[in-house]
Amino acid sequence: MSVVILGGNECMERQYSNICGKYGYKAKIFCKPCADMKNRIGSPDLLIVFTHTISHKMLRCAMNGVSEGTTVVRSHTSSIASLQGILEEAAYAN
Repeated sequence: MSVVILGGNECMERQYSNICGKYGYKAKIFCKPCADMKNRIGSPDLLIVFTHTISHKMLRCAMNGVSEGTTVVRSHTSSIASLQGILEEAAYAN
């Protein structure tokens, strides 16, 4: 299963990746906008948006590239506890 995280803290990218790995997800993390992000996102099973740390432009670009089968979860905080809660819910739903 794959997960894409948009926003969050740059210094916590490795921690986000490690936590996703513990839950069996392969993670792509975009804390800042990058060139061709719409195509780099692909079609993940789960898209997590940390709304407090993401620009509107980056969010619009990402949402245009998301497929219909992708579950989108928005969280105001970008903490480890928040990410773990989201991943536990997603694991429970599947």
